[in-house]
Amino acid sequence: MQKPPPQSVDFALKQTSPNIGAGAVTGDKLSCTYDLVEQMQYLYVRVVKAKDLPGKDVTGSCDPYVEVKLGNYKGVTKHFEKKSNPEWNQVFGFSKERIQASILEVFVKDKDVVVDDLIGRVVFDVNEIPKRVPPDSPLAPQWYRLEDRKGNKAKGELMLAVWMGTQADEAFPDAWHSDAASVGPDGVSNIRSKVYLSPKLWYVRVNVIEAQDLVPSDKGRFPEVFVKAVLGNQALRTRISPSKTINPMWNEDLMFVVAEPFEEPLFLSVEDRVGSNKDETLGNCVIPLQVVQRRLDHKPVNSRWHNLEKHVIVDGEKKEMKFASRIHLRICLEGGYHVLDESTHCSSDLRPTAKQLWRPNIGILELGILSAHGLMPMKTKDGRGTTDAYCVAKYGQKWIRTRTIVDNFMPRWNEQYTWEVFDPCTVITIGVFDNSHIHGGAGGAKDARIGKVRIRLSTLEADRVYTHSYPLLVLHSSGVKKTGEVQLAVRFTCSTLINMLHMYSHPLLPKMHYIHPLSVIQLDSLRHQAMQIVSVRLTRAEPPLRREVVEYMLDVDSHMWSMRRSKANFFRIMGVLSGLIAVGKWFDQICNWRNPITTILIHILFIILVLYPELILPTVFLYLFLIGIWNYRWRPLHPPHMDTRLSHANAAHPDELDEEFDTFPTSRPSDIVRMRYDRLRSIGGRVQTVIGDLATQGERLQSLLSWRDPRATTLFVTFCLIAAIVLYVTPFQVVALLIGLYALRHPRFRHKLPSVPLNFFRRLPARSDSML
Repeated sequence: MQKPPPQSVDFALKQTSPNIGAGAVTGDKLSCTYDLVEQMQYLYVRVVKAKDLPGKDVTGSCDPYVEVKLGNYKGVTKHFEKKSNPEWNQVFGFSKERIQASILEVFVKDKDVVVDDLIGRVVFDVNEIPKRVPPDSPLAPQWYRLEDRKGNKAKGELMLAVWMGTQADEAFPDAWHSDAASVGPDGVSNIRSKVYLSPKLWYVRVNVIEAQDLVPSDKGRFPEVFVKAVLGNQALRTRISPSKTINPMWNEDLMFVVAEPFEEPLFLSVEDRVGSNKDETLGNCVIPLQVVQRRLDHKPVNSRWHNLEKHVIVDGEKKEMKFASRIHLRICLEGGYHVLDESTHCSSDLRPTAKQLWRPNIGILELGILSAHGLMPMKTKDGRGTTDAYCVAKYGQKWIRTRTIVDNFMPRWNEQYTWEVFDPCTVITIGVFDNSHIHGGAGGAKDARIGKVRIRLSTLEADRVYTHSYPLLVLHSSGVKKTGEVQLAVRFTCSTLINMLHMYSHPLLPKMHYIHPLSVIQLDSLRHQAMQIVSVRLTRAEPPLRREVVEYMLDVDSHMWSMRRSKANFFRIMGVLSGLIAVGKWFDQICNWRNPITTILIHILFIILVLYPELILPTVFLYLFLIGIWNYRWRPLHPPHMDTRLSHANAAHPDELDEEFDTFPTSRPSDIVRMRYDRLRSIGGRVQTVIGDLATQGERLQSLLSWRDPRATTLFVTFCLIAAIVLYVTPFQVVALLIGLYALRHPRFRHKLPSVPLNFFRRLPARSDSML
């Protein structure tokens, strides 16, 4: 297997020095609370309402709207039909960098079929507009008398508030920004910044114990009864009861994932397998989750009997049959588990569901999303490439989405967000996407992924601001591509160092995961269901966090087979074992006296340790301490980032990438599928051979005392008796010294042939000759 090429410089992390407030001494109130981003000045115009507007139509009514104009930039409110006292309460934001005009004009116009009539206007001198910085109170709107174009007073008044502020202003998230002037009123909600919360997830444990007095239709046969449970789009079933009677028993657990608020009940049906593909329903039971008991520890909850109902059709009508069949259940909502909705290795939250079990936070994570540059065009508009970029960050239950910067390959967001941290061994994920819904977007349009960054908090030093430009890498079927870079500022502030260090002694997951562990298959299935629930709930928000965005952030497809990932994991294992291999080579050089001085020193050290065995453990730990102190000089000074070399992404074969991006089930032609199947068989054959060799060595060890080879076992048993007598009468230090000196003997006293013990071991029988 070929080793991947080194990481390209173009794909590397770059340290930056943005003009942010962190560490700077300024008199600005912004610098202490919003100091991980560059200050951006905005001119804000809040259009509240108007009154006493004159009628311009023949009917004497008006259809008013407001147009805010600053040089070449303008923003428009929605219009109202036949209303002289409209209310808009809309905010417009104009970036100070782009302001070239000295006058701000606010027009009130009447919507007309041909030409819109001017009702009046209000004019402001940009240099006279007041400045406001939070936490100052918001500027109170004022009534302004409308004027015509000549400056004469017109009928009607307009309530406005105009001020200069920054992105820390409360109006910033709701403002219609001048750089998005091309976005219509229907698309404005899709470009605004937003904070989302993942739904609170619970595991539902349904312990199906038994049923009584079932009434099968065919009483002359032994019923083969099982229970099917459905919760939303999740369906599970028990095994067929081993007691084939009308009182079957199972005592089997079924696990589901559910989100608050509970929208759908648990539906249970007891069914009888009457044929190969035919099941007969013997009774149903519906249980609302609102009445289910919540469990915080491993103590069992009370079980309950539930009556089963059965519907039959009589004369074309559905009628309910009441009879005495019952089912015995123990149902609870598990609050002591953490519901995994992310890839296990990249989790951002490890707390249990029940808030009563949460520990206090250990610090604060602050993220400044500054800008991106070098973005690739993600779509085509009016014959040219364009990108409407926004960022999404996810940590714990809190998701954030920045505003969309329209038609810009070098967007500047400069937005800052904060999260509470409960465990340092967690990961924050930041993704950059192209917005495909700002102009209405086709129903099937998806927001394209531009790239993703993960930062593990435990790799960050406390109270240090990390400012880096991260490469945005996306893997396509044609190979890995750099789609740009995103500039971030990250700071992890630790509240109490003792509590954070104490966290390293706690289990990673809540204790219920260890007291009543779930199987790997269960966890994978439940994680998939949790991801689906989270994506559906966030898609229903306004504006929606779309399904493709949530799935990319949660790594939904990380469990799918990939030849590239398999190679990458193989090289990771080899990287871990390389240290042991290097020690083995070094010891082989010592034994072969490549460097006589080093070998003599090792002899002296070995003799000292044998004569004073109490020095062995202190020597080992002192050596590890010295290695750690020595390596401190080369400690990483930046957070980890996506590594194309580690991922084996820049050396993957095109066919392997095509296989990775194939749908499930496959959509490729049969000849390609046959070729890939044969390749998998070849790889499987090698794995099978390695596993067989390992089994052979284990069986040879077992055969030492199994008398499968009588002569070999006789020799080994005799050797054990002699060794026991010799070791009993000889001090252990003498034995250890002789063995060590023999292992370190000079090459003149060595033979190239294998040793006697190895020859003996290889001659022992294994069970491979008994396999078909």
